[in-house]
Amino acid sequence: MNKVKILWADDEIDYLKISIHFLQEKGYEVITANNGYDAVELCQQHNLDIVFLDMNMPGISGLETLSRIKSKYPNLPVVMITKSEEEEIMDEAVGLKIDDYLIKPVKPNQILLSLKKNVHQRNLVTQKTTSDYQREFSQLSMLINDARSWNEWTEVYRKLVFWELQLHQSSDHTMDEVLYMQKNEANAAYSKFINRNYLNWFNDTEKDRPVTSQTLFRQKLFPMLETGKKVILILIDNLRYDQWKILEPLISEHFTVQEEALYSAILPTVTQYARNAMFSGLMPSEIEKLYPNLWQEEDDEGSKNQYEEELLLRQMLRLGKKIRTGYFKVNTSKDGRRISDLISHLSQNDFSVVIHNFIDILSHARTEMDMLRELASDEAAYRSLTLTWYQHSPLNELMQELASRDTTVVITTDHGSIRVANPIKIVGDKTTNNNLRYKQGKNLNYNPKEVFEISKPGKAFLPNANISSSYVFATNADFFVYPNNYNHFVKYYKNTFQHGGISLEEMMIPFVVLQPRHQ
Repeated sequence: MNKVKILWADDEIDYLKISIHFLQEKGYEVITANNGYDAVELCQQHNLDIVFLDMNMPGISGLETLSRIKSKYPNLPVVMITKSEEEEIMDEAVGLKIDDYLIKPVKPNQILLSLKKNVHQRNLVTQKTTSDYQREFSQLSMLINDARSWNEWTEVYRKLVFWELQLHQSSDHTMDEVLYMQKNEANAAYSKFINRNYLNWFNDTEKDRPVTSQTLFRQKLFPMLETGKKVILILIDNLRYDQWKILEPLISEHFTVQEEALYSAILPTVTQYARNAMFSGLMPSEIEKLYPNLWQEEDDEGSKNQYEEELLLRQMLRLGKKIRTGYFKVNTSKDGRRISDLISHLSQNDFSVVIHNFIDILSHARTEMDMLRELASDEAAYRSLTLTWYQHSPLNELMQELASRDTTVVITTDHGSIRVANPIKIVGDKTTNNNLRYKQGKNLNYNPKEVFEISKPGKAFLPNANISSSYVFATNADFFVYPNNYNHFVKYYKNTFQHGGISLEEMMIPFVVLQPRHQ
């Protein structure tokens, strides 16, 4: 490995021999200059790793030298060293993107610490992250094996996402495969947990049941309205928990996180079922029974959630919620700009809902477009696209405007998605739906050991098209493929992001309550 190369510019460089010798003993290569002109020229002549720069030198000042260096080499770390502690000088140095600031007399250990922070930090953080995950691995495996309740599974999933984000930020990816295998282990165990417990969640006597799609508004949102404060719900379709954690730092610049919870999407984890259940406060078969004209069947044409505003209003009417409500759906940037223009109108409502479909559109587009497959080749890239979208989206503008108002903002979703990898065969007739993660129909033929099956849909409050209909769900990273053209469809859909089935990523989804920071 090449030595770290340091430029130290100071008009009293001869008095720094002890510090320079200390660094050389530590294995660093040190080049010196006694004025700003030489410092700028040496930056051009050498491939430097860091510059230590005195504030007061003959010729051009330290600040002017800093400006010239940063204009040509913006990513080269520069540490300002000065006798002055004047705030104005510090502010100017920070404005010129100084990387560190040391006050004379400087001790060798201070220089060493600055090197650790500005040159070695990424490697040091990577080493610590890797070693910390290695120590945590066994404990996390025990948590996976011992998880028996919803709360215990939320702890598992939070930890998995934490380590996934930490490891993806490091430069050492040797543990990525280990984490991937541990996530698969967790999803396999979670699928067994769902197999044992899911139907019990709809039994009123069941104590250990999470907040689910049809109870979300009643249990989490409507109590907020009773405080008299205005609430705006931002529903980002298909938002996974790890995607929320990537967005959180940006959003936290303007909001404080009052609550971050995980709730469960119902099965199937698709918009038709989960989001309609959310807005109606009813399970799918109950919607079909009470409001048959508002329920879309699998083979109906058009959007499967085109009546969610009406379902929301009917839920509020049933629960006696007489409040002024607004509903807006964003499918394009033009729609988003319209939302920003209507910020004052949103604030007049007691409760407003804003739907953003970008991530869901991205997920489907990635399946269809080769270029997007390359751009979002794995979870880290998928998160990166999500972050880039948000940074330049009308939603970001809307959030900044909302931060200046006395409004509670809630961010949530209807379901998540998982990158599928393992094809499993299934046979169905022409009436069987096309989703890769769940199938609904009659005379389905599959290996029952590979799926979670609901042979009596009524027990899961699912519509029953005919007496022999059943639902089967893919688990972990599996996806359904018909035997016809098997190899073609495996190649086409493998490593795409899908939803509808059973996994931590699809079912455990964020519910986040935000308060503006100005309050």
